[in-house]
Amino acid sequence: MKITQGVSRQRLGAVLVALAALLLIWQVSAGAQELERSALEILSEGERHSLQVELAQTAAERRKGLMDRDSLDPDAGMLFVYQSLQPPQSGFWMYRTRIPLDIAFIDEQGRIAALYTMQPCTSPNPADCPATVAGVEYRAALEVNAGYFEAHGIGEGDCVKWPGQPDGCVGASSVE
Repeated sequence: MKITQGVSRQRLGAVLVALAALLLIWQVSAGAQELERSALEILSEGERHSLQVELAQTAAERRKGLMDRDSLDPDAGMLFVYQSLQPPQSGFWMYRTRIPLDIAFIDEQGRIAALYTMQPCTSPNPADCPATVAGVEYRAALEVNAGYFEAHGIGEGDCVKWPGQPDGCVGASSVE
């Protein structure tokens, strides 16, 4: 009888270890889950600039953002999409973000309302990382590599279009 109990305990232990390993694998894969990707265009002074962006649509996706990344492709970015208009006093921070970024705050009409450049925060303490406050109401925010907007002549008032965007830019000029 003691032998049977010993074997049963060993089996139970093995099953628990296997379940713990599966749970860990599930959590890691859920955390590393890829975001939906989409094409995005910025219309600026008659020019069309195309980017491939990851869409951060949930609170969890927006919280993680581009943290812990060592690089971002030259024509890539992340679009933070909100269901409702965000207040001017809200913003973004660079805690655990390793690459310098430009950020464009996009208004309800799809136009860039404010642009900023943000530097990485190397502090292990999130309280030491400054926030970049929008200063304007916004419905979306676009992060790209630092210098992208200036290098491409993109500025405030330019139109940003992506699939699923409500009406596009009001009064946007067409680009042929």
